[in-house]
Amino acid sequence: MAPILSQDVQMTRLIFGTGDYRYEVVQPFGVLPPGMEFGVTSHVGIDSQGRMYVTQRKDPPVLVFDPQGEYLGGWGQDILADPYGLFVTADDELFIADRATHEVLKLTLDGKVLLRIGGGAPSWGAPFNHPADVALGPNGDIYVADGFGNSCVHVFSAEGKHLRSWGRPGTGPGEFSTPHGIWVDPQGQVLVADRENSRIQIFDGEGGTITQWRKGLYHPMDIWMDADGMVYVSEQHPRFSVLTPDGTVVSRGKAPDVGQGLWGDAKGDLYMTGSFPGAAGGFRGVIKFVRQPD
Repeated sequence: MAPILSQDVQMTRLIFGTGDYRYEVVQPFGVLPPGMEFGVTSHVGIDSQGRMYVTQRKDPPVLVFDPQGEYLGGWGQDILADPYGLFVTADDELFIADRATHEVLKLTLDGKVLLRIGGGAPSWGAPFNHPADVALGPNGDIYVADGFGNSCVHVFSAEGKHLRSWGRPGTGPGEFSTPHGIWVDPQGQVLVADRENSRIQIFDGEGGTITQWRKGLYHPMDIWMDADGMVYVSEQHPRFSVLTPDGTVVSRGKAPDVGQGLWGDAKGDLYMTGSFPGAAGGFRGVIKFVRQPD
């Protein structure tokens, strides 16, 4: 939780963010059993029941917590090598991008594999070369940010058939330098966190460029959108930004020791994973940002 300032001073609440998007910081969030420690946490997602799923770079690769942060179990040791991007569907299914095995998996909430896309040797300019993130479109198509070895976005049908790809290394429209996060809005527009170019690019579902957002963004890492169309972005600063559907920044706040995966829940609370294991005493885990009343 918030730090104790001295033995004579009570614990201080930490409130981050501005305006209508202010949050109380709960650090850490998620309690592991005695003897267990977090690895480097990559991404986080919340299901319809408020359960939290965290990918980490050690066994078990997926950790599951109840809405209060109590540990429910872990899984994936025989399935996942390096789970990175994670997406929870409205039907409570998981998509996970595995960087090391160059594949994307669709799974049940308890880890049963429903679909595998890719796998095997990496490919240049084609699926996959250490994919970073995955998202689902409104029609069920699967979008993948292939961002560590490639500079591409790939699109697949719900059955896993490759439909199209776009992108190449560079700084121009439709070019990427580490496409690290991806989200598809209800209209089918594709938002890509073009990390090293410090921008978010927006495309139509066919890969046509619509616009780009810079707005002072610094190495955007992940994207989550709420039911009102507000866009939440984690940055490598570390911090988070809240943007309107047209890309106007309306709130921004420091994110202590985190700046990687980002997700929100039905109450408007945010969850972010740590990606700075050498900083601030080596924090690894999840921080919860509890939305404050207006």
